[in-house]
Amino acid sequence: MAKRIQALEEAAGVPDLWSDRARAESIFREKRVLERELALICSMEQSLEDAVILFELAEEASDQEAREEVSVKVDELAQVLADAELQHLLGGEHDSSGAIVSINSGAGGTDAADWAEMLLRMYLRWAERRGFRSEILDLQASDDAGIRSVTVTMAGEYAFGYLKTEEGVHRLVRISPFDAQRRRHTAFASVSVFPEIDDSIDVEIEEKDLRVDTYRASGAGGQHVNKTDSAVRITHGPTGIVVQCQSERSQHKNRSQALKVLRARLYEHARIEKEEEMAAMRGEKRDIGFGSQIRSYTLHPAQRVKDHRTSMESGNTDAILDGDIDEFIRATLLARSSGMTEKLEENS
Repeated sequence: MAKRIQALEEAAGVPDLWSDRARAESIFREKRVLERELALICSMEQSLEDAVILFELAEEASDQEAREEVSVKVDELAQVLADAELQHLLGGEHDSSGAIVSINSGAGGTDAADWAEMLLRMYLRWAERRGFRSEILDLQASDDAGIRSVTVTMAGEYAFGYLKTEEGVHRLVRISPFDAQRRRHTAFASVSVFPEIDDSIDVEIEEKDLRVDTYRASGAGGQHVNKTDSAVRITHGPTGIVVQCQSERSQHKNRSQALKVLRARLYEHARIEKEEEMAAMRGEKRDIGFGSQIRSYTLHPAQRVKDHRTSMESGNTDAILDGDIDEFIRATLLARSSGMTEKLEENS
């Protein structure tokens, strides 16, 4: 690995490297991944050495304090190993990229709109815990409460690799705060996740295929947002994909952000079409896109969150809705690597 990094460093030092932008970005991307993996290996080796030394000292001195320190080091090593295992699972083509997350309310009326907003908060809190940078590009508020839809970008290493496990329909069961008779309601919201596509990946967008509409932004964001027709909606004719952005004051910036989302969605659209063609050739029946719920969040009568793909459950609903979803992400990645989720989905 060290030799490969050295070879990449030599390639990066070639004077005319950036004359081929795609090749240059590929070299630096591979170099970053290998350096990250090497740092992780070195960290594991150091943690193991520290634990062994402390254990030997504790044994010789029969020191309780040293034994407790060994226990802490072992826990740290276990966490490093868990992180290494997780990174090993994130080997997809775009797993290291940033993510574009879209949330849409579904069946359930006002409860569904409120549920979509709860999911938005959950993912924003998750991103905050990881030190990721998030930005809401477009938010369509519901008439009564909550949101109809939202699109948010999350920038951070492996953001897409983690969040791709969240794509699907999420179900909420609770006593509705909008029901005067305090009855139990069920609400649904769908989550879509796309990788941020960099300029080295060719996604063909012809200007003649685009219909660009401008309109006055609505909702929160400061008075300057609402004074001019700065919000942008782009419709891609051949696919019918619609994207919009109203987060910036400038119409030009909103158009640029909307095109960024469109590129990601077109790339994903092409990937799904290719998968469907391959599945048809193999005689497989596959439902690509939104299917049945992937996870249920029950707040009444008992409090429980259950992932239907992995059968993982947790009763700590408050923590999960506050962004503590790493165990669900990890379980899904592990299940996918073993093919378990496909078997569960076939039997559901």
